[in-house]
Amino acid sequence: MQDVENLMGVLLRNRGIEGAEAKEKFLRPNYERDFYDPFLMHDMERACVRIFEAVEAKELITVYSDYDCDGIPGAVVLHDFFKQIGYENVHYYIPHRHDEGYGLHMEAIKGFIEDGTKLLITIDLGITAVAETAEAQANGIDVIITDHHIPHEILPKAYAIVNPKLGSYPDSMLCGAGVVFKLVQGLIKKYGEYWKIKEGAEKWLLDMAGLATLSDMVPLVNENRAIAFFGIKVLQKSPRLGLRELFSAMKIEQRYLTEEDITFMVTPRLNAASRMDDPDRAFELLVTEKPAEAIALATHLTKINDTRKTLVAGIMKDVHATLKDREECSVIVVGNPKWQFGVLGLVAGKLTDHYGKPAFVWGQNGDSDIKGSCRSDGTINVVELMTHINTAFMGFGGHELAGGFSVSREEIHFLPERIEKAFHELTRSTSSGQAKEKEEGIGDVKVDAKISVDSVDADLWKVVEQFSPCGLGNPKPTFLFETIEISEAKLFGKEKNHLELKFKNSRGKKITAIAFFKTFDDFSIPIEIGNKINLIATLEFSRFAGKNEIRLRIVDILK
Repeated sequence: MQDVENLMGVLLRNRGIEGAEAKEKFLRPNYERDFYDPFLMHDMERACVRIFEAVEAKELITVYSDYDCDGIPGAVVLHDFFKQIGYENVHYYIPHRHDEGYGLHMEAIKGFIEDGTKLLITIDLGITAVAETAEAQANGIDVIITDHHIPHEILPKAYAIVNPKLGSYPDSMLCGAGVVFKLVQGLIKKYGEYWKIKEGAEKWLLDMAGLATLSDMVPLVNENRAIAFFGIKVLQKSPRLGLRELFSAMKIEQRYLTEEDITFMVTPRLNAASRMDDPDRAFELLVTEKPAEAIALATHLTKINDTRKTLVAGIMKDVHATLKDREECSVIVVGNPKWQFGVLGLVAGKLTDHYGKPAFVWGQNGDSDIKGSCRSDGTINVVELMTHINTAFMGFGGHELAGGFSVSREEIHFLPERIEKAFHELTRSTSSGQAKEKEEGIGDVKVDAKISVDSVDADLWKVVEQFSPCGLGNPKPTFLFETIEISEAKLFGKEKNHLELKFKNSRGKKITAIAFFKTFDDFSIPIEIGNKINLIATLEFSRFAGKNEIRLRIVDILK
């Protein structure tokens, strides 16, 4: 089709990918070429040597990971590595989201001192744990921090800090599990022959690194693209019983697993463990080798995720009602002492998507401190924003697009005003370099190209699928279809809350376009048979009910 002759070049240029070498690397990822030497990362050599010494001396190693779908897969990476080398003197500790909160905690450190831990390895946290690390080191526990969050000015005096944002590692944007994957890659490269493990054996752990890379808000470019690309390949073949049961419960055909299946279906269920119950349930699901346990855990996570959906829907209803009576602001700051900590990140994300603004959402657990989550719409770095008014917080952390914070009960009343003021100070400053303009597009959407419905065929799909996996930093190719006539329109699903439209191309073939959780009322123009619309959509390959179909996923409908 004429529309797609030059489309590949347009899509690549839109993503800043130019030159034969860059195009080859992006379109055809290669493990040996695209994965950097792990020893380029800060303190990697020192960390690998200390872990080898601990194994040789049969010391008790404690792995302390975050409770989300980055930290937990990272813990599984180390679990599988230690299992592969036959080392069993390892404990795994995941803090409870509600009872303990994010980070390395002093009470936990005291427990590790008592149980005889000699080496503590953190995953997806620890870069700001100055006092906790000092306590551990002073009591005979060497601490290896593996983290990807932004380092503060004062670093913990750990035995080793493995973080791609320190030093000059070629990809500073790895997720937490990605950093741990590099640690295992380094261990196998350095000591694999001694442990009788072939170099490259870590490739089977890419299912966890890929899952976390897609789940966490990191750009899918550079080494992250390779991790996500090969991660999906391994996930499509993964023998993990828990994952297979989870796929089965969600009616996902494993061999055709996509990045959207992961981010919209798998990740929420794994994160539901810490949000609604105990994070250990997610860890157990990913490492279990017992069929009955795999079934029980998959069923449990699915059930509590349904409860989580209901909880979030209720909070969103409250938030919309609250914001309706407020003056317009640049940053949404909203909270309620009754809101459950575990779902506030989801609420912040939904608010950012809905209103197109950064969002800070807080809650309170009984008499404890006020805690919250924040998300950015891309106009500002939320960590820089919080740093700008650091005295307003008892603690904070995160990365450019997502973070967490705690606030005193006295300070919370002034937080909206302080954040709003800080936002304007940063966005007005031409020297800060932190505030960013949103990309221009049609409406609020960045469009790659205008094409016709005649082009929606296998040739177009062959171009589009080469850009997968898509996500932050590599958005799905998005197209504008101008002045196309609606030939059919209906709602589907049990609750009739999903929209399906059909169009006819010049050959009379029907082209389907769908939008989940959208109805006729969600668009600013009438959605009626015979009306001509401008449709913004992405492309997808559906295998629903055994029917293979290239269809459109509706992004927006314009006049």
